[in-house]
Amino acid sequence: MMTPLEKARKDPNSMKAKILSSARKQFGEYGFHGTTTRMIAKHAGIDISTLYYHWGEKSELYEAVILDINDGLQAKLIEVEKKVKGLPLAERMEIAIDRMVDYLFDYPEIANLTMFQYFTRTRHEISVDSRLSDFISNIAFSMGLADDRETVPTEAKMKVLAVTNSIYNFVTGERLFMPMLTVGRRAYIDQVKETLKFYHVAPYAVR
Repeated sequence: MMTPLEKARKDPNSMKAKILSSARKQFGEYGFHGTTTRMIAKHAGIDISTLYYHWGEKSELYEAVILDINDGLQAKLIEVEKKVKGLPLAERMEIAIDRMVDYLFDYPEIANLTMFQYFTRTRHEISVDSRLSDFISNIAFSMGLADDRETVPTEAKMKVLAVTNSIYNFVTGERLFMPMLTVGRRAYIDQVKETLKFYHVAPYAVR
């Protein structure tokens, strides 16, 4: 039997998929505790009973959102890994920054939910953190900073965290930083990429 998440993915136009999309946006904006099922239902333009019928309790919907985000992020990392395979490390870094910055600005709830986990304590922390370590190790391996995915040096993980934290901060800080810099969104994203490359490509290239 398919899970509600599998059903939503199978039919992107279904009510389950519509609710999942609204939940991603609301949880990404307000976190688990700051979001109510009524807020999600209102955003989706449905009655709250319809939400419960398709997804059950808020915690179940939240877990589905986290799983959906993690799977999407993992798929994107695999895509980037294939693109950069065999290239010099500096070039791999530049391509990875371009691709991941665009992806995370397209789906800002990923960075927002991760930052919520940094600064708040909820009973759902494990569901996010348990896979974050795998992501970091996979990125380090893809960038050639480790010989295999299972034994990634702490130094390599820290380099990856430095870059990912920088990206997440620029994404979550968009509303504050963009007006401060008096630029449009596209120019802001382009500047984020250039800044990340300036500060991170050279250190990354030194093993």
